[in-house]
Amino acid sequence: MDRRASLAHPGGMITRPHIEEAARRIAPHIRHTPVLQLPVQALGTPCDVVLKLEQMQVSGSFKARGAFNALLQSRAGEAGVIAASGGNHGAAVAHAAGALGIRAEIYVPAISAPSKVARIREAGAVVVQGGATYAEAFAASEARRAETGAVSVHAYDQEEVLAGQGTVGREFEADSPGLTHLLVAVGGGGLIGGISAWFAGTAMRVVAVEPEGCPTLHDALRAGGPVDAPVGGLAADSLGARRVGSLMYPIARDVIRDAVLVPDAAIREAQQRLWTACRAVAEPGGATALAALLSGAWVPPEGARVGVLVCGGNCDPGSVVG
Repeated sequence: MDRRASLAHPGGMITRPHIEEAARRIAPHIRHTPVLQLPVQALGTPCDVVLKLEQMQVSGSFKARGAFNALLQSRAGEAGVIAASGGNHGAAVAHAAGALGIRAEIYVPAISAPSKVARIREAGAVVVQGGATYAEAFAASEARRAETGAVSVHAYDQEEVLAGQGTVGREFEADSPGLTHLLVAVGGGGLIGGISAWFAGTAMRVVAVEPEGCPTLHDALRAGGPVDAPVGGLAADSLGARRVGSLMYPIARDVIRDAVLVPDAAIREAQQRLWTACRAVAEPGGATALAALLSGAWVPPEGARVGVLVCGGNCDPGSVVG
C-alpha cells in the first residue's frame, strides 16, 4: 500500500470539520501568528490592508501546519518520514519530525536556497540535494521511499497537509472578521487549497497570486485541469512546483475567481516595502501575494476589506535589507 495514500481522509474531500480537527491537533506545536492592520499610507496600497505574518511561524513558513498535521497522524517506523521540497516544506517536516522524535530524510533540488538547506540540516534531517527542479527531487524521494518504507509527506498534494494549511484561513477569519478578499501566493497549491476549503460556501473571495515565471494554477484554470507549467524566476525555490496538486484543483476551480500573475520586479518591491514599513523580512514567495496589490495586478473593488498572507521568511536577511 502507498503509505502516503494510507494517511488520507476517507472520501477524498477536505471540509471545515477536518480543518477544525487539524487546528486542535497541531495547536501545541505551532504559533498562532499575528495580524497587522495597516492604513493605505503604510505600504502605499490602494486600500487598507491586514497582513497575517505567517513568516513568524515555527520553521519560518506556514508549512509547519501541514507537516505537523500529517506527522501526528502517521505511523512512521524506524525508516521515519521522507519528503521532497524546494526548502520550506523540508524545513517544516524536519522541524516537526525532530519535535516528535521521528527520523526525517529530505530531498531538495539544486535551486533550493542555501539558507533553506542549512535550516533543514540544522533541524536534524538527512538532506539529499540533487536534480534541477522540485519534480526531480520528488521523483528521487519516491524511489527512496519504495526502498525504505518511510512515510511520505507530500509538500502539497496530501489531505492532511491541505487540512493543516487550512488552519491559516481559520485563524485569519477569527482574528480579522469582516474581510472580503484574501490574497494568497500559489506554488503547488496546498496553502490556497486548504484556505479555500475553509472558506468554501462563504462570501470570502480568495485571490490566487503567482509569479509570471511559475504560472501553475493560472495555466491549470485555463486548461481545465492540472498541467505542467514553467518553473523559473525569483520565487522558484518556494513557488516552483511543476503543476498544482490534484487534490486542491477541484477546490480552486470551485472557489477561486481571481488568479493573477506578478513579475519578479513587483515581488522584490513587495519585499522591500515589507521591510521598510514593518521591519518584516519575507522571502520572495512570502511577498508574492502583496506584490499583486502593490503592482496593480489585482485591483480591489470599491469597499473591499483586504487581507494578505505573508507566507514565509526563509531567506538571507541581507537579500532584503542590504
